[in-house]
Amino acid sequence: MVQYSSARLDASFAALSDATRRGVLEQLGRADASITDLAEKFHMTLTGMKKHVGVLERAGLVTTEKVGRVRTCKLGPRGLDEETAWIERYRQLWAARFDELDKVIEELKRKENVDGRKQRE
Repeated sequence: MVQYSSARLDASFAALSDATRRGVLEQLGRADASITDLAEKFHMTLTGMKKHVGVLERAGLVTTEKVGRVRTCKLGPRGLDEETAWIERYRQLWAARFDELDKVIEELKRKENVDGRKQRE
């Protein structure tokens, strides 16, 4: 079984739980951007955007570099491989459970049809 870093998953999913932070990641996937540019795009204050970027940075999803007075943000070096593997594990678990439920339902329908025929005879 794959072992996951609980703290890392917690930080990633906490960071991804906010729509603005997901939007920032999408934006940075297209091009690097300054905090000022991101704040303008998302119609928020610089302080608010700095907080969002800080959460993403602590999760390792974004890196920042200050050159002069401009802090530029870009996607971090790590992807979401561990998070994707965790989600896939549970997707497979639920898919297997739904497959079993489908079998039970089909068996109940089959029995209902058989019982219905017996009652008519």
